[in-house]
Amino acid sequence: MAQPNNINTLYSELNRFGQKEEYDKAIKTANKILHISPHEFEAFSCKIVSHILCDRFVDALALINKDKHHGGNLKFEKAYCEYRLNRTEQALATLRSVTNHTTRSKELLGQVLYRLEEYEECYNLYRDLIKNSQDDFDGERETNLAAVIASLQLWGVKDVDDPGLEENTYEVCYNNACYHIGREDFATAMAKLKSAEEMLRADSDMTEEELDEELAIIRVQRGYILQMQSKHDEASHLYNQVLKIKPSDLGLVAVVSNNVVTVNKDQNIFDSKKKMKAASADTVKHKTVSAQRKNIRYNQCLLHMYSNQADQCHNLAKQIATEFPKDSNSPQLICVAQFARDKKLDKAISLLKELSKSSPGMLMKTQLILAQLYLSQGNVSLACDALKNLGERAHAAGIVSMLVNLYLSQEDTDSASAVLISAVNWYKKNQPNSEIALLLTKINAEFQLKYGKAEEAVKMLEDMYKANPGDPLVVAQLISSYAKINSSKVKQIGKDLPPVREIIKGVDVDALESSFSTLGPKYMKKQQQAQPSKGETSPKSPVTDSKEGTGDNLTLKKKQRKKKKGKLPKNCTPGVGIDPERWLPRKERSDFRAKRKDKRNKDKDIGKGTQGLTAATQAIADSLDASKSSSQQSPRAGSSSTTSPQATPVPTQVGPRQQKPAQAASKKKKKGGKGNRW
Repeated sequence: MAQPNNINTLYSELNRFGQKEEYDKAIKTANKILHISPHEFEAFSCKIVSHILCDRFVDALALINKDKHHGGNLKFEKAYCEYRLNRTEQALATLRSVTNHTTRSKELLGQVLYRLEEYEECYNLYRDLIKNSQDDFDGERETNLAAVIASLQLWGVKDVDDPGLEENTYEVCYNNACYHIGREDFATAMAKLKSAEEMLRADSDMTEEELDEELAIIRVQRGYILQMQSKHDEASHLYNQVLKIKPSDLGLVAVVSNNVVTVNKDQNIFDSKKKMKAASADTVKHKTVSAQRKNIRYNQCLLHMYSNQADQCHNLAKQIATEFPKDSNSPQLICVAQFARDKKLDKAISLLKELSKSSPGMLMKTQLILAQLYLSQGNVSLACDALKNLGERAHAAGIVSMLVNLYLSQEDTDSASAVLISAVNWYKKNQPNSEIALLLTKINAEFQLKYGKAEEAVKMLEDMYKANPGDPLVVAQLISSYAKINSSKVKQIGKDLPPVREIIKGVDVDALESSFSTLGPKYMKKQQQAQPSKGETSPKSPVTDSKEGTGDNLTLKKKQRKKKKGKLPKNCTPGVGIDPERWLPRKERSDFRAKRKDKRNKDKDIGKGTQGLTAATQAIADSLDASKSSSQQSPRAGSSSTTSPQATPVPTQVGPRQQKPAQAASKKKKKGGKGNRW
């Protein structure tokens, strides 16, 4: 049996090692005590705590699970080890088995619930802790409560009112900024982030590196706000500034890298691939929430699509649908986009049809995408059918306008008319007093009048007439419509038209006439100048001379424009006729002279022609040559050798291009120079 004095000495030694934070020695001392007395709970508890303080969570958890006597009494330590080992579900189960919770077990339960994204239960737990406890950790509890409220608002779990926590620390100020980001109040969020940065810089105990590490998360949130405000360049600058310092928080690195990829979009694919590799690493799985992980996976899938990796895109989309079954429609839409990008429109259309049947909530998106795909194929009728399948939204003003334009592009006025009539009837039944109902009725009436459907136009105009009986435009349109189908009602409705004096009341007729056309002011000015004084007869003005007709119906004659004189060619003297050969090529003109052959090259023709001809054979050859004139041929025997008289030369008129100016003729050629070129 062990001596009590020896155990007391070992406990004193164990206490001394714990105060000096010499945990390895404390573990050895606890082992000595347990060797002497295996049932010593205090020694076993000190051993487990020493392992935890040395970050040996696996060893501590193994010892707790192995010991059957004391392990059941260390549920808090067991849950803490499981929490630090990212075994969050096991930690929650261990804490749920605790019957009497202490303050520290409740705080650990709050941390576990926050990691499991059970924000509502976590919110209630922290409010209870702050209300029923008061110690030195109240500031940390308020910080955690602010983080829970921000998460509830950011991830759309619950709309929470501003708790009004005192911003005594920069952490509370930062969490309040995240809360306002969730409410999309970016101006207030940016102001609170600025306050948090100022409070952090006021702490003089931090080094420059530690300050940059703490400021990184604030800069990332500022970059996110700028990105949401479409200030991508400023946001990218802040993101790169954070990445340069290489923060130790892996979750922060993953978020920043993902945001950089979203800024790049389909540009700078190589840089986006490197950033996505850091964002999708396995080590950041427990550092991010499920919404962040889902967005990262979506962006990774889109990056495969932009980099023309179709197989990887489809495979990853299937994995996303498995990992996040509540949001399985978005991955299928990415597959549709990939099929459309690969020009596989038939597969995209079939997938969209399946999606619209399985998910009625996606009807709006699927039908609009189907219409776009049909239009890209040139199939307008199927595109119109897809738009009609939108249900009640098919009667929206934009959809109705699109359908009418598509049918008119195919010259199908009947279908366009049916779409307008259906939309008007729907608004009469569901929203009879809305502005869009009156507007569509008016547009429908004008459409029916334009395409000669007077009966349909009358129905629409009668409804408008009942709603606004004093509208002269409606009455006028109704009269023009009845004139085509029932002339007896024209006079009856015409009585409702206001008199002309009321219609033109407040209208400046003179200003209206002067602004009618560009000829108005000039005509009025000339007419005022032509008005005679009293007692004088009005002379016949040039304006009245240029008018035809009688009474007030005068029309202006069209003024005759003077013909412009044509331009003469260069060097042409007035009064002299133009050379008729001016448009002929120079070789075909009568005054053309071929260039003289160069005498220096006259010996070049020697050696050409038939060799060894005698004088007799040469004469025979010359006589057979038709190109030579008769005067050049040798006279035959017995014929008179008469020569044809020379024709008297006819003087030809030199054209203006050949006429040299007087100055050019007077100039002398320089010695050794070349003559003027033509």
